[in-house]
Amino acid sequence: MLAFIIRRALQAIGVLFAVGLIAFAMFRFAGDPVNQIVSLDTPAAEREAVRRSLGLDDPVPVQFTRYLVRAVQGDFGISYQFRQPVSALLAERMPATLELAFAATLLAVIFGILMGVYSALRRDSLLAKVFQTISLIGISLPTFLTGILLIYLFSVTLGWLPSYGRGETVRLGWWSTGLLTLSGLQALILPSITLGLFQMTLIMRLVRAEMLEVLRTDYIRFARARGLSTRAIHFGHALKNTLVPVITIVGLQFGSVIAFAIITETVFQWPGMGLLFVQAVQNVDIPIMAAYLMLVALIFVTINLVVDILYTIVDPRLRSTIRQPA
Repeated sequence: MLAFIIRRALQAIGVLFAVGLIAFAMFRFAGDPVNQIVSLDTPAAEREAVRRSLGLDDPVPVQFTRYLVRAVQGDFGISYQFRQPVSALLAERMPATLELAFAATLLAVIFGILMGVYSALRRDSLLAKVFQTISLIGISLPTFLTGILLIYLFSVTLGWLPSYGRGETVRLGWWSTGLLTLSGLQALILPSITLGLFQMTLIMRLVRAEMLEVLRTDYIRFARARGLSTRAIHFGHALKNTLVPVITIVGLQFGSVIAFAIITETVFQWPGMGLLFVQAVQNVDIPIMAAYLMLVALIFVTINLVVDILYTIVDPRLRSTIRQPA
């Protein structure tokens, strides 16, 4: 097991190194950073001074090594637009994005599993058909359109929920949260539904398909022959084995929720890292763009590592495979 974790960790480091190379290339080939820092009428001598201060006169391998060393330490440079450290800007916006991602994922997992199990056990019922219709709508509609429709219905027409912003927040040390205020909770509802709808329908369809497949297996027939109760068969045996592939999907989807919260944060003007990235693209703020790329890569490889470990814990067959020599 330890060798498996070390092997996966080394693979994760290799992925981060490759992403770091891509992020560094953004600095080199996406424009001259000096032009983003100084004005057009800045004398050539001042431009050269700025270039030397940024280390742009050094050889490319030296610049790349320095960039990786600073990135490992959490130093991604200074934002061209905000004139502040990029790490500080990301730390300020990170609580909003993580709260939105956790809320959307929790919503997707709870309702996705419940709807999937019900659709599998009562697949001919009217409610199961309604759930199937909802899943088709959730998969078909693009995220930005879902957000706009929710804003029109619940904000513009009914006036029940806010259409933008994060509401009132409370600071707990360096972390800012809106979960402790009424306006913060109200502001979280529409963005979390918008962001979690696609994941919810995906989990629902996966759980339904896996549940139907598991219910047809021999050990379920054997459990029925032993006289076990329907509840024990469905939830003690079938659901437990159904959730094995769901763990992988939920883990990977959580990384996708964070990475692709850009659209939802833009539609609702949610002050998270995704909105900061959109503003960076509009202003060619390369340090923020590169840092966001590195951060998303770190989140993905970390989640992949955790999912692989959980997979071996849930499925004993994988543990026996890991112990076998390659």
